[in-house]
Amino acid sequence: MNNSYCVIMSGGIGSRFWPASRTTYPKQFLDFFGTGRSLLQQTFDRFRQIIPIENIYIVTNKKYKGLTMEQLPELKENQILLEPQRRNTAPCIAFAANRIRAVNPKANMVVAPSDHLILKEQDFLKRICEGLEFVSKHRTLLTLGMKPNRAETGYGYIQIDTEKLDNISKIKTFTEKPNKELAKVFYESGEFMWNSGIFLWNVQTILSAFDELLPDIASRFNNGQEYFNTPKEEEFIDNIFPACPNISIDYGILEKASNIYVLTADFGWSDLGTWGSLHELSPKDENQNAVLKCDALLYDSHDNLISLPKDKLVVLHKMDGYIVAESGNVLMICKKENEQEIRQFVIDTQLKKGDEFI
Repeated sequence: MNNSYCVIMSGGIGSRFWPASRTTYPKQFLDFFGTGRSLLQQTFDRFRQIIPIENIYIVTNKKYKGLTMEQLPELKENQILLEPQRRNTAPCIAFAANRIRAVNPKANMVVAPSDHLILKEQDFLKRICEGLEFVSKHRTLLTLGMKPNRAETGYGYIQIDTEKLDNISKIKTFTEKPNKELAKVFYESGEFMWNSGIFLWNVQTILSAFDELLPDIASRFNNGQEYFNTPKEEEFIDNIFPACPNISIDYGILEKASNIYVLTADFGWSDLGTWGSLHELSPKDENQNAVLKCDALLYDSHDNLISLPKDKLVVLHKMDGYIVAESGNVLMICKKENEQEIRQFVIDTQLKKGDEFI
C-alpha cells in the first residue's frame, strides 16, 4: 500500500480577490492566467504526479461540493471532505487527518492550500518527496520554508535553529505577518524563511500534537472515531465542527510544538493571496501594466493591474498604481498600495448593498 497522501485545503472565499472571487465562486475555482485550469485544478495536477489519485483529498465548504466535483471529476465523492462552516485550518486538518487515519494509520501526509503558484514544479515535487521520506522516519512536524527575496509583511516568518536532523533544520520561532520594520530586520538577518503554509507529517504525529496542544479539538474528533470513512461521517462532522474553535494550525500547534522542522526550498513560490501578488507574477508591458483577459488602451498609465471580462475594453488615462477589476455586477478601482482595505470594502458592500454583490 502506498502510504503517501495529500490534503488540499479549498474552503476559503478569497475576499482579498474581490470582486473576482465571490462567495458563490471563490478564487481557487478561477483561472486567473488563462491556462484553462483553475488554481485548484493546477494544485491537483501538481500532486497527482507523485501521489496516487485515490490518496488525494480535498477539504472544502459544503457549498462548494458541486464546484469541486465538476472541476475534479477524477475524484470519488468520498475524497471530498465537507466542512459545514469555516473554522480555519486547525479543525480542517484535524478532520482530514482523522479520515486518513481511518483509511491508513501509517499514512504520511502533505497538506497544501489550493491557491498557491509554483513556477519550478519539478523542484517542488522533489522537495515534497524528500519531506514525505523524512516524516516517515521521524516523529516530526515539517513545513516548507522559502528563502525571502524582500521584506514582505504579508507572509509569516520562520527563524531557523542551528540544530538539525538528517540535515533538516529545527525551527526556533514562528512570527506571523510582521510589520514593515520587523520584516526588514528578518530579511536582512538571513536567519528567517517565509512560512509557505505547506506542511508534511505522519498522521499519528499530527494527531498526537492535537491531543497535546489542541485537546478541545482533538477530543471532539476522538469521540467519533467509529464514524470516519462511514456513511455516518457527514452527520458527525456537522454536529461537532461548528463547536470547534476558529484557530489556525500555525497558532494552535506549530508555534507551540517542540518537534517542528523546516525544509528550505526555492521553487518559484507565491501564495497568490492578493491582487498585488497577481500583478507581480503577471506578464507586464513596458510601463509595468498587467492586463488580464480583457482588451485595453493605456495612455500615460503605469504599474496598474487590469482584470475585466474578456469581452470588455478598458481605456485608462494618467492612472498609476491602480487595481481595476470587474466581475459580474461589481467594478472596483483601488490603489494597489491600499489593497489591504479590500476586505473592508467587502464588509461594507454586504452591509449597505446586500449579498448579491458578494
